[in-house]
Amino acid sequence: MALQSKHVINGTYGEVWLDGDKVSEAKALSAKVEKEKEDVPVCGRSGIDSKTTGYKGKGSVTLYKVNSRMMLKISDAIKNGEEVRLQILSALKDPAAYSAERVIIKDADFDDLTLIDWEVKKLGEVECPFTFTDWDLLDTIEPKEE
Repeated sequence: MALQSKHVINGTYGEVWLDGDKVSEAKALSAKVEKEKEDVPVCGRSGIDSKTTGYKGKGSVTLYKVNSRMMLKISDAIKNGEEVRLQILSALKDPAAYSAERVIIKDADFDDLTLIDWEVKKLGEVECPFTFTDWDLLDTIEPKEE
């Protein structure tokens, strides 16, 4: 059976929590793990193989500018030379999809802090890139044959 478009999950139903606080001004969230690889040339083969030697987690949360959430969370720590690690919980539950997906980033380390960024006739947004090393899959959506 062919894919039914109604089962494609819709980001409109996404939710974000930052250290247990719901972030209602969230517009977008992404996180990915990039594998670090080293080339492994093999005698007798033209192609270069590779070996995974580690990984790096990277992500970004985009917020509508309605408050000073990120400044309040990390400004003083940055000024004091402190490391701040936050938990990010993503939940995505489209009522037409098969199920829900929840992922927690355990140790988000935000790369920068936007203090000012506005423009006439433009809705305010703040892009907050981060790195991480640990995560858990709390709920996943199992593949189904349609």
